[in-house]
Amino acid sequence: MKPDIGISDKNLKGITGILTSVLSDAMVLYSKTRKFHWNVKGESFMELHKLFESHYKQLEEAIDEIAERINKLGSPVIGTLEEFIQHSSIKESPGKYPSRDGMLKEMLTDHESVVKALRKFIDDYDEKYKDAGTADFLTGLMEGHETIAWTLRRYFN
Repeated sequence: MKPDIGISDKNLKGITGILTSVLSDAMVLYSKTRKFHWNVKGESFMELHKLFESHYKQLEEAIDEIAERINKLGSPVIGTLEEFIQHSSIKESPGKYPSRDGMLKEMLTDHESVVKALRKFIDDYDEKYKDAGTADFLTGLMEGHETIAWTLRRYFN
């Protein structure tokens, strides 16, 4: 049964399409964070190992919330790696194992990219789709990415 929540079918389709991109970015970022967690070495190994673990746990929680939001709005949720890569703006780097600083910079760049995208999506949800609930939801996600980016930025002068 379709949700009857005061949002047109056309707008629901647009809303869930954007949420699918948000979910896909989170999944690719989750995978990259796990990779760096497993492969970090050298100075500050344990500190970064734990930091990346904290970040992927936060992403894991957000991923489930995003998927549930898509479902609440009446759409099925994609679930294959191929689909996530297809819908993500975050790029993978197969076969590449950056240095400690390279990992930090890549994670920082990715989280800041997500923040910028979410900021635009929030405006769209408010103005174009008239969906305050999803705008509020995305604001919370954005704040989480801002905190992670701030933490990563602190490793540089």
